[in-house]
Amino acid sequence: MTETSNIPTLSGDTKRAIDRRTCVVECVGNTPLLELKAISKEVEPVRIFGKAEWYNPGGSVKDRPALNMILEGEKTGKLTREKTLMDSTSGNTGIAYAMLCSAMGYKVKLCVPKNIGPLRQRILVAFGAELVLTDPTRGSDGAIEEAIRLNEAEPERYFYPDQYSNPANWQAHYQSTGPEIYTQTSGAITHFVAALGTTGTFRGTGTWLKEMDENIKLISFQPDSPMHGLEGMKHIPTSIVPAIYDESLADENRWLRTEDAQAMCLRLAKEEGLLVGPSAGAAVACALDVARSLSDGVVVTILPDGGLKYLDFLFWDKK
Repeated sequence: MTETSNIPTLSGDTKRAIDRRTCVVECVGNTPLLELKAISKEVEPVRIFGKAEWYNPGGSVKDRPALNMILEGEKTGKLTREKTLMDSTSGNTGIAYAMLCSAMGYKVKLCVPKNIGPLRQRILVAFGAELVLTDPTRGSDGAIEEAIRLNEAEPERYFYPDQYSNPANWQAHYQSTGPEIYTQTSGAITHFVAALGTTGTFRGTGTWLKEMDENIKLISFQPDSPMHGLEGMKHIPTSIVPAIYDESLADENRWLRTEDAQAMCLRLAKEEGLLVGPSAGAAVACALDVARSLSDGVVVTILPDGGLKYLDFLFWDKK
């Protein structure tokens, strides 16, 4: 298997135009694909790989769609210097927005559930974001509702990309994540596993992979209950369903317990030397479960972010 460097190749024009904007923007994407050799020992000869999305400059997979939505806003003229980018987020997309807007010279205002935690709030504020803290009992749905209310009240004031409805979200993964994975596995990928949140990662990456090879199996997964601890993920049956969600795309959908995701985070740290967030632990737990049903194959999943933002979660204290 091959890996692509996370250091971009810049064109002559880009090199001449380097400033604080391109230094961040040009580093989005081209993340490493890591073989999880210790975890894969359980299912040999099946091989399991994870896309290390914390290599993005904002530390998560959400840098890809956030950048694409901003660029699309510029292209269409909906995002101007006079407007404030405003959207709802449960964490990582907000960090991506705030980082990119800081680098690109835009103001940003974010609706976030009050319980996202002080560390993530500090990161957002450090990048210059204005926060609107929403009812924690309503989760990401409450933040979505507040963002809609703010935009409807003052549409001339805001650029509202609406990550749950914006095609530029999933198209970012169609343009980058899918092709990267196919190249990094030399076309050997047999199964793609990804979580459902905004659903952009699964739709964009899965659509591209399926177009390249219709035999690649696409497996989506989501929390097994409405009351879960997997930030950024949706229990679709009880949530506001993202407009970009394509229910027909998955060959199979699976359900995952929060406890299994947390247990895999501990395993990945101790066995693979990878400190990842709960959504990445969930992804590997699901990928391993898929691999157990195979006699051969290459299973690839997305590791959305690293674990540093989650070290205040109590599950890390477990032995």
